[in-house]
Amino acid sequence: MVKTTKLGVGATPVNLGKVGHGLMMMTWTPKPVPDEVCFESIKASLDAVPAGSKMLINSGEFYGNNPRESNLELIARFFEKYPEYADKAFLSVKGGTKADSLIPDASPENLKRSVDCVLAKLRGTKKLDLFQSARVDPNVSIEDNIKTLSGFVAEGKFDYIGISEAKASTLRRAHAVHPIAVIEIEVSPWSYTQEVKDVIETSKELGTIVAAYSPLGRGFLAGKFKSTADLEDGDYRKGLQRFQEEEMKINVNIANGIKAIAEKKGVSAAQLCISWVCSLAPNVVPIPGSSNKSRTVENTASADIELTPEEFAEVDKLLKDNPVQGGRYFQGSDKQNHLWG
Repeated sequence: MVKTTKLGVGATPVNLGKVGHGLMMMTWTPKPVPDEVCFESIKASLDAVPAGSKMLINSGEFYGNNPRESNLELIARFFEKYPEYADKAFLSVKGGTKADSLIPDASPENLKRSVDCVLAKLRGTKKLDLFQSARVDPNVSIEDNIKTLSGFVAEGKFDYIGISEAKASTLRRAHAVHPIAVIEIEVSPWSYTQEVKDVIETSKELGTIVAAYSPLGRGFLAGKFKSTADLEDGDYRKGLQRFQEEEMKINVNIANGIKAIAEKKGVSAAQLCISWVCSLAPNVVPIPGSSNKSRTVENTASADIELTPEEFAEVDKLLKDNPVQGGRYFQGSDKQNHLWG
């Protein structure tokens, strides 16, 4: 059974698995994964939590190509087929972008459209536990954003509010309006900046869970890719700064170093990264993506792996000696990519 941590907000205590499960790449990929393969992976993560606890499963209104809601449709099919698993899942869904793009739109009208779309696609097969705007809308104050969402909580549309890609000061402002249960940010050995550290510290103070997405550096730190030739046509990673040919030639040294440290410990590179993220704070829950059952089992087991101070020092030295090349997202600034709002 996976270790657990406690959700620090809300009237009813919720124990969450210390490792969650990201579902994005089951559908937001050039070749969507067959249902039964995905279902076995989802069951594996939900089976990993102790009785009375829940697995954080992470989805998005727009996690698909045709249709963009295909991830939600997959989830509905899963819980329709396996209703006995519904109580084991804590379902977090990102939305709040315009209906036809990924541009943030936290207007009351669009947030209502987004939430209602999520609920319609779930078809009542699984309660929506938490809703969060995928990015901070620069045109709407975070206070107004959260005020709108808190109204939906009062209406019973979902129970918890989250935010994503927000800096620590934004989290604090949001939390002053309504308790923020989860903040989702990118955390991994190659994405551990001062902004990340500040969010983790503030979250500990407020009782907020940090859902750490891409703990494996979108697969790169697990050794999945060595060059752009390893990426399928249509893979969104081809547009990311760190996945350009020249950057990958240098960044591969980080992946090779992670692999070497992991081999000495007798674990996989993926497990080393996940356990590293897990250990940053009790409230940090990495949400690695996986559509493969055996990989999902391996990922959840990472919560039981404890790194020694010497191993932490090795990872720190590796990153110091091999600074990551390229930004986290597409070409352009963090502001243009709606990061750290």
